[in-house]
Order: sequence, then structure tokens, then C-alpha cells
Amino acid sequence: MAKESLKARQRNREKTVARYADKRAKMKAEGDFEGLQKLPRNASPVRLRNRCALTGRPRGYIREFGLCRNQFRQMASDGKIPGVTKASW
Repeated sequence: MAKESLKARQRNREKTVARYADKRAKMKAEGDFEGLQKLPRNASPVRLRNRCALTGRPRGYIREFGLCRNQFRQMASDGKIPGVTKASW
């Protein structure tokens, strides 16, 4: 599991990106690149990282479910994800 500080930092980045999204889009459309540089660094969506919703793990992330591979496998085996079954052929 990721440290709580890393999870909190990610949540703060998400809030900052959402807060400045309209402003960034407007500045980009106008070509005001100097204004863009004056915005906070964490206002850029590039600085976001996909993390598991349960553990905060940054690697092995499955976008469709918002989980890392480990949690996805465990929840699928327990039948907690509807429509997902173990493959056998």
C-alpha cells in the first residue's frame, strides 16, 4: 500500500487540476503561454498519476475498474466485480 502522504498529495493535485481547468483551457486557446507558466505546477493534468482506488498503488493500474492488478484479481476471485469471471479454456 502507498503511504498516506502520497495518496493525499494525489488528491490535492486532482483538486488543483479541477480548479484551474477552465482557466488553463482559456489561456491555451488564446495562446497566453506566459500566463500558463504563472499557474501552479500542479494545475497541469500531466502531473496526475493513475492510482488504485483501494491501495494507492501506482503500477499495474486497470483503467476500466480503477484498481491495480492485485486488487482486481482478488476482488474478481471473491465475486465482488459484476460480470468478471475467471477465464478457462
